[in-house]
Amino acid sequence: MLKQKIVITFISISLLVFLPAGIISAETRLMVDQTGRAVAVPESPKRVVSLAPSITEIIYDLKCEDRLKGATTYSDFPEAAQRLPKVGSYVYLDLEKIVSLKPDLCIGIKDGNPKAIAMRLESLGIPVYAVNPRSIDSIQSTVFEIGELLQASEKARHMVGEMESRIDYIRQLAETAETQPRVFFQIGISPIVSVGSDTFIHELIEVAGGVNLAQSYTSYPRFSTEEVVVAAPDIMIITSMAREKVFEQIKVKWKQWPNIPAVKNDRIFLVDSDLFDRPTPRLIEGLEALLQLIHPELNFESNRQQ
Repeated sequence: MLKQKIVITFISISLLVFLPAGIISAETRLMVDQTGRAVAVPESPKRVVSLAPSITEIIYDLKCEDRLKGATTYSDFPEAAQRLPKVGSYVYLDLEKIVSLKPDLCIGIKDGNPKAIAMRLESLGIPVYAVNPRSIDSIQSTVFEIGELLQASEKARHMVGEMESRIDYIRQLAETAETQPRVFFQIGISPIVSVGSDTFIHELIEVAGGVNLAQSYTSYPRFSTEEVVVAAPDIMIITSMAREKVFEQIKVKWKQWPNIPAVKNDRIFLVDSDLFDRPTPRLIEGLEALLQLIHPELNFESNRQQ
């Protein structure tokens, strides 16, 4: 089920308490992040540094960008985020740059941010709250938790409610389809990489009424060309940061195998990687695009306007 009760665990501290990371004051809350760590965070953070593009995007969605003082290199959405001071990529963070921005809170991501950097920041008295959005549910929880951190709970609640509404509509529409096409979702060109059952893209494929041909694997399995040919997908969907530059090359490659149903029926599609790779509310735009590719016969746009 997508709908769930999202619980934010925090303790308001009214007395001074000493923890290894420093002193918790009356203006500090103790919150449990998505890694299970208790983090002393400011009651009202004023100088926030985002340690992943998805976090930057969520902060802008919450209309809290005035608190944002730095972000990672590829934080490029919305356009205004490109002008923020950069602190390195989310995998290779620049500790000195982060410290120079004098943050009172860093919001990081478990998958990617170096644990050693987070520990070093905390040893310097800079709290790091980590999220771990690996499913649609946990993406919704992430939105709500960041909203709680930045005193934007009402806005976060509205965003999560809208996400749930759009997801439910797509699920109901997809359930009216007469078929479930077999989908090969390719996120890596060389080597060929797909998406396993513990990824949010797998969930999107299922909600949109498709069958993920990599569902028997976990995470991000690699495939040989021959394995894809044998799997015989009805639809091939490819994400690429290079966009059109490599798309025609990829199509030419797959057209060498005309017996693949997706090739035979010209159902190889390139999609915007940002709509599928980043765990943010924008992922729902990716879901809507996916439904239209998998089930064009359902006339999504016409049904949505009714």
